[in-house]
Amino acid sequence: MAITLWNLFEASILFLNAICVLHEERFLAKIGWSTTNMNQGFGEPPSVKSNILNLIRSIRTVMRIPLIVLNTLTILIKVILG
Repeated sequence: MAITLWNLFEASILFLNAICVLHEERFLAKIGWSTTNMNQGFGEPPSVKSNILNLIRSIRTVMRIPLIVLNTLTILIKVILG
């Protein structure tokens, strides 16, 4: 099976869906990645864990509506084209 643009598009949608489904209290807190455990002082640069948590939170905020549209279009194309 060759890698096509459609496969890359589907993979990116699945990856974004996986990020948006992560729940902070249920999943991330169990592995120690909740925002309540963050003890960062004033003037200190943010840690890698803090940056990843901010990225997850921003993807969740920004991509909520576009992901609904992209998922719907992907499902319709799969149903129509097989």
